[in-house]
Amino acid sequence: MEKRILLEKRGRSDDEITELILDNCRSTYIDGLTDSFTALETLSLINVGLVSLKNFPKLSNLRKLELSDNRISNGLNHLTGSPKLTHLNLSGNRIKDFDELQPLKDLENLEVLDLFNNQVTLIENYREKLFQLIPSLNYLDGFDKEYVEAPSDEEDMAEEEEPEDSCEESDEEEVSLAYLYNDNLEEDQEDWKSVESDYNNADEEFDSEEEEDEEGGGGGVGGGGENEGEDGGDSDGEGEDEEGEEEEDGEDDADGSEAAASSTAAAAAEADESKSTATEAAAATSSTTEDVAKGKL
Repeated sequence: MEKRILLEKRGRSDDEITELILDNCRSTYIDGLTDSFTALETLSLINVGLVSLKNFPKLSNLRKLELSDNRISNGLNHLTGSPKLTHLNLSGNRIKDFDELQPLKDLENLEVLDLFNNQVTLIENYREKLFQLIPSLNYLDGFDKEYVEAPSDEEDMAEEEEPEDSCEESDEEEVSLAYLYNDNLEEDQEDWKSVESDYNNADEEFDSEEEEDEEGGGGGVGGGGENEGEDGGDSDGEGEDEEGEEEEDGEDDADGSEAAASSTAAAAAEADESKSTATEAAAATSSTTEDVAKGKL
């Protein structure tokens, strides 16, 4: 045990040590631990093999002592030299009766005591007697007098570290975010209105140009219709002859149709440049169609 204590000190002086973990270092008695550890608050001696607490030092600031899984059966009176002790774990030892626990009544600050796996826990009314023996005791073997479970060390640490809510800061953040969001929304709406206006204007211009193109093309078609009507009046009596001639001159008709289509495309291109040019192109297309019809006759 003495060698283990030297390792745990790591070059520090005895009065600077606040915690010593000496678990599993094999020893039947306390060795190397002295009254010079005046700042020591936590001491753990789990599964060391202790049979007694003989030579246990007076530790004036000791608050938590772990002695579980040893072979201790007596000598608890040596703990009275640590009056600030609040947590004592003696589970897994060999304490048999209340007489061995009597020295614990002098620990006026003892709040938590564990005696699991000791024969003393089998005594009738064990819990009631022990709460009477130690008035300061709050939890025995993990439960209070009403059998309410004691909070774990992790829960205690979580409660201590839990940060406080800052409502004022969160409100300010929400207001600022809402303000920025509204500003961005108004800017987006203005941008959308300007884009929509430009789109409508472009659409109107496109519709007006399309109407002009339709007016130019319609005139040409109409003119051609009138001429065709006149021709039809002149050739009512010769319908059969025209059908015969169309069958014989099919190839000539195809050539004439291709010529008419190319003329129409040229006229449409000129119509995009100006309205007057479109009218002349339509007239040219109508005359060409009339000549083709006469050639068929």
